[in-house]
Amino acid sequence: MIRIEQVSETCLIIYLGDQIDLQLTQVIAQLANYLEQYFSEQLIDITPSYTSILIQYHPLKINFKTIQASVLAWASKELKSRKNHRLNRDDQYIACRGKTITLPVYYDVSVGPDLASLAKEKSLSIEQVISLHQQKTYTVCAIGFAPGFAFLASVDNMIATPRHAEPRLKIPAGSVGIADQQTAVYPDNSPGGWQIIGNCPQQLFSPNTDPISPFAVGDKVTFEAIDRQTYLDLGGEIWPHWK
Repeated sequence: MIRIEQVSETCLIIYLGDQIDLQLTQVIAQLANYLEQYFSEQLIDITPSYTSILIQYHPLKINFKTIQASVLAWASKELKSRKNHRLNRDDQYIACRGKTITLPVYYDVSVGPDLASLAKEKSLSIEQVISLHQQKTYTVCAIGFAPGFAFLASVDNMIATPRHAEPRLKIPAGSVGIADQQTAVYPDNSPGGWQIIGNCPQQLFSPNTDPISPFAVGDKVTFEAIDRQTYLDLGGEIWPHWK
């Protein structure tokens, strides 16, 4: 059941669920695309998350009730037509056409300080951790925390692991991490508490490009292991100050 609440004179939140569900991610992506297409001049920002969409709008160009009526009409048309279309957890709705992004990753203790400890904790070899991480196709479920930071779900249960109890003060750009059943790539240097197992040398956020990030909610992401020399050739760096 969709719930729409006004949170300020210029913002509203559309709630589409109350727990993480990859099927719900596809619905959120479709609704966000619909809003961008039909209200591009009236909306300032659209921020999808795991279960909701935050909308910031121009109050002189559109009002809460107009957006609410449009969203409910969309839901009546799009969601009811699929109410009996149940898919497996890792499947997507057929009508959703997100792009697939393949990211190169150098999995090594020199750039992944938690790789060895995670393997030991899970009674796996480092090679098994790498294999389990790169063999899945992940869904972009939300973008936040930092510009271009895409939350990807879900990792294999065999390597799912909690965040660090005490976050590191600085995580280098490109760091590939795991937190519970999520994985992500840090797009820039920042604090962070995720378990770091490798590094992606590809730039994932640039405010001077269009788009500024390759990710959109509903996209698919795969990881491809590369060797040290390829990593360095692509501009990767070995971070010497892990703590």
